[in-house]
Amino acid sequence: MAEQKVNGEVIAVLPNKVKIKIDDLNAFKGAEQLKVGSYIQIADNDNSDIKLIAIIESFLIEVTEGGERKYLIEANPLGTIEDGVFRRGGDSIALPPKEATTASKEDIKAIYSSGSNESNYERFCFAQLSHSSKERIDVPVNGNRFFNKHFAIVGSTGSGKSHTTAKVLQNATQERKSDFKGLNNSHIIIFDIHSEYNSAFPESNSITINDLILPYWLLNGDELEELFLESGDNNNYNQSSLLRTLITENKIYKNPSESKVYFDSPLKFDIDEILNCFQNLRKETKHTENDLDIQFSDGNKIFKSDSEKYQHYFKKTYEFASPRRASKDAGHGISKGAFSDGSIDKFVSRLNTKVDSQRLRQFLFGDKSKNISFEETLRQFLGYGYDNENRKNAKSNVIIVDLSGVPFEVLSITVSLISRLLFDYSYYYKKQVGDNDMPLLLVYEEAHKYVPKSNLARFKSSRSSIERIAKEGRKYGISLAIISQRPSELSETIFSQCNNFIAMRLTNPDDQNYVKRLLPDSLGSVTDILPSLQSGEALLIGEATVMPSIILVDRCDNEPSSNDIPYLEKWKEEWFENVDFKGITKSWKD
Repeated sequence: MAEQKVNGEVIAVLPNKVKIKIDDLNAFKGAEQLKVGSYIQIADNDNSDIKLIAIIESFLIEVTEGGERKYLIEANPLGTIEDGVFRRGGDSIALPPKEATTASKEDIKAIYSSGSNESNYERFCFAQLSHSSKERIDVPVNGNRFFNKHFAIVGSTGSGKSHTTAKVLQNATQERKSDFKGLNNSHIIIFDIHSEYNSAFPESNSITINDLILPYWLLNGDELEELFLESGDNNNYNQSSLLRTLITENKIYKNPSESKVYFDSPLKFDIDEILNCFQNLRKETKHTENDLDIQFSDGNKIFKSDSEKYQHYFKKTYEFASPRRASKDAGHGISKGAFSDGSIDKFVSRLNTKVDSQRLRQFLFGDKSKNISFEETLRQFLGYGYDNENRKNAKSNVIIVDLSGVPFEVLSITVSLISRLLFDYSYYYKKQVGDNDMPLLLVYEEAHKYVPKSNLARFKSSRSSIERIAKEGRKYGISLAIISQRPSELSETIFSQCNNFIAMRLTNPDDQNYVKRLLPDSLGSVTDILPSLQSGEALLIGEATVMPSIILVDRCDNEPSSNDIPYLEKWKEEWFENVDFKGITKSWKD
């Protein structure tokens, strides 16, 4: 894109490509900024006001039998500039076009500024054109189309994904419709698996493992099964059915004022009472001829229904009479209960282990989870937290859910529950208000770790929740930002729903091919540039941009803590004596 023009002649026009012969090698060498991804303009012979703009995808050198070299450029047509306005597609240019030159800065600026003439266009900018020389050329996107259609940021480690993510979100929180003070109406929830975004958003509400409150009584069936059932157990179906029955009964028992109570109703139940009931069921004995005549060690009790029996079992664990055969001396026989055959023993043991785990009681099964209200649960994830010692700000545009301290066994469940709550919140908000005037953006850092292609049971709940948002969220004002260094390992359902992509350097061939296959625009071999992009450079493509562009993302105001460690510089320093092993091991154990 240097001002010095490269004289060229169009020698071939294909349906999706033009070939240009360079007639002046010296001029060609003089165009220092001309490279793959740069723009070429082709004049219309019949109409000087129309120019075809194409993006360079390759350089070729052909050698004739006589030793003469021909320098060729292959370019992909993007659209035409007519009367200073850029339009996608190049059908209106007369054939055969002849002269080809490097596109001028004025033409390129006209391309990116032409979007402002679209109806309802909202200019949002976070990058400049990568191949611009001295003068900056902004590459804006349509903000509405960018945020409400799901977008993905992919790239190998060190390519600048975290910085790009932070810059996009920082700019979003700084946008103002007028000159008002305070927060704008952006609501961004970041699932931060490596605890690196706190430095980028110092005013955020950061929810760590120490102040995360995740009410177990809001878990759905898939999440509960993933948490409590053992994969491959032949009794899983019966155990799951019994668990659902007892939870429903306990919700009825704990919420007597509610007229309609179902298994998935967002009502409290007591997990310790559920455990009491399971312990009683695995030991109970009954009258041989009456299933509701339960034989306790201190006497029998006849219940009117299973529901009444369950509610009695919720209160505490009981001792039961030993089984015996009927006889003249002893009277009626006593037999084991329906679940006293050992079929739920492993399940009850697993349930007891989970509920008694100190790490899980800290945020999932403890008193905080039992006492928090439904409203408070939503507030903590929507930026409306209360002023208290666990929150830096009562209100914040950005909520960081720090997953670094969450045990791996419940990572998927944690992501699933929060995602599902926010989707349901958006659904009922729109249902009540009629429109969603506080849309949400959910940012999934390292998304391949909890929504992979894998069909393993431990990812079932998170895949279900996030795939539902990917397919239906746009209608209710909730969109996704998928961040990943391994896009080939991501759920295709989720990735294919993204309409905008920021593809940074990708070195793995599987990841490159995966991204190329799913990109909505056909760019031919331009996507081959992915492995050679510099840190901070990216291919921007999708519905929100005027045309596919190779961009250089602006630096963050505050950077995430994801910079590379300067190994050699650190190693050159004097041996570090003051290692706090005691403090490290204490933090590790806690």
